[in-house]
Order: sequence, then C-alpha cells, then structure tokens
Amino acid sequence: MAEHRGQFSIRAMWRCLRIQPMGFYAWLKAPLSKRAREDERQIALLKEAWVENGKVCGHRNLHDDLLEQGESIFLNRVALLARLAGIKAQIDNTLDRQFSVATPDKAWVTEISYPQTGRFRLSRRGH
Repeated sequence: MAEHRGQFSIRAMWRCLRIQPMGFYAWLKAPLSKRAREDERQIALLKEAWVENGKVCGHRNLHDDLLEQGESIFLNRVALLARLAGIKAQIDNTLDRQFSVATPDKAWVTEISYPQTGRFRLSRRGH
C-alpha cells in the first residue's frame, strides 16, 4: 500500500484489500520481526557468497559456504532464501553453440555422461 499511495487513495485501498485502518497504521509502525531480520541478514550472506563465487554456484554450494562461516541453517532454508532473493546459478555460455573455430586450441568442450549401472537401477517386484 505504501508503494501505491501516489496512485490510489488510502481509503480506496483499505476497502479493496479489506484492511482496517488501525491494522495498516500498526503495520507501518511495527518493526520487522526477528525472523524477518534474520532472513535479511542471511540473504545478505548468501548474496555475498554468490558474488564471491562468480554467480555460478547453486544453493547447495551456498549452503556449504554458510556452514563454513559458522551459520546454522538447513539446506532447504538456503534454497528458499536464494529463490526469494533471485539468486540462482548462472551458466556462462561463451561459445554460444558456435563450435567451429578458426584456429586450434581456441575452444574446448566436454560432455559428462553417467552410465547406468545395475547398482542404482530400480526394479519392479516379481521381475
């Protein structure tokens, strides 16, 4: 509501959103909850670790970084905070799928294949 004060009257927004004036003004004056302050602090740590790692690491590596810093946080929480902050691994495609080069040793590509083994194969009962 605070963002849209210039576009709409406060009374119209109260009616549209079914908000009581007392609740709105109490919300404006209320400080952030302890959880919200902790979220902001940990999001700042996540962003810092993400930038330091070249913006290419995902939530699992960020979780490891926070644990190394002494933070007590679960993997799922890191994933949630990263998603809320818009943090995700960026893939740098420098070749832009142009695999033909003019001279040797200008571009190297690789592929990772995972062969299926019997050890991890799911089997149906009775077969």
